[in-house]
Amino acid sequence: MAALLLGAVLLVAQPQLVPSRPAELGQQELLRKAGTLQDNVREGAAPNGSAQQLPQTIIIGVRKGGTRALLEMLSLHPDVAAAENEVHFFDWEEHYSHGLGWYLSQMPFSWPHQLTVEKTPAYFTSPKVPERVHSMNPSIQLLLILRDPSERVLSDYTQVFYNHMQKRKPYPSIEEFLVRDGRLNVDYKALNRSLYHVHMQNWLRFFPLRHIHIVDGDRLIRDPFPEIQKVERFLKLSPQINASNFYFNKTKGFYCLRDSGRDRCLHESKGRAHPQVDPKLLNKLHEYFHEPNKKFFELVGRTFDWH
Repeated sequence: MAALLLGAVLLVAQPQLVPSRPAELGQQELLRKAGTLQDNVREGAAPNGSAQQLPQTIIIGVRKGGTRALLEMLSLHPDVAAAENEVHFFDWEEHYSHGLGWYLSQMPFSWPHQLTVEKTPAYFTSPKVPERVHSMNPSIQLLLILRDPSERVLSDYTQVFYNHMQKRKPYPSIEEFLVRDGRLNVDYKALNRSLYHVHMQNWLRFFPLRHIHIVDGDRLIRDPFPEIQKVERFLKLSPQINASNFYFNKTKGFYCLRDSGRDRCLHESKGRAHPQVDPKLLNKLHEYFHEPNKKFFELVGRTFDWH
């Protein structure tokens, strides 16, 4: 479906070719850094003049924060070409060892005036990724979408739970992960992924805050259009996405997309109900994130409506 969307985007965008936007670090300079990448670009060029480009924007995370929804919504813009799959270039050693030429080959074909975007949620919490992205392009624009840390933990568990259920494999209850010896299990990986200030500090070692736009994932779910408008402004895109591109699907319980008269919703795996959690345990979860959230707010100079 994403491939069909990209094809529609290219057909719409083709008559409106304009010069590429200026960048602090040009595409050709990035290509020179890849050694033999120039040959790959020529081989990857299409007869119609489109070509694969290294991304000028990356959605770096967070896992279960709404990255797929953000990418699909951003893809409504005619000046955006989005990679269909999560690339995992900077966080998987096997992929990273292939070099920028391989990374380029994973990108969609696009026009010179389009922004190429890829998303891999694991980037945000992977310690090696910020330096590797900076090495490729220190001027890149980064999108980070975050949700209430407690809700993100529950979504994290829910995804893994359903993955096991589909394979007919048993999986422990969330309480067995969250509680150890009567206390909150702070070693649970899903908790660590929600310590946003820890991971944000790592990114701010390599990128100034002005290069990172934080999308409020909870607001994106409730009312997507204002959040997408902010993303358009951050990326310096013309305002092409409209409120009419979104409609609330009562059956699914979340917003779906309307593009050129065609309606589409996210995969059925999105929006699954979270497990029922004892209110006392839920309060412990909220209390655990209280101080980390304050540290994150101070770090980014902004507050969010989290527990």
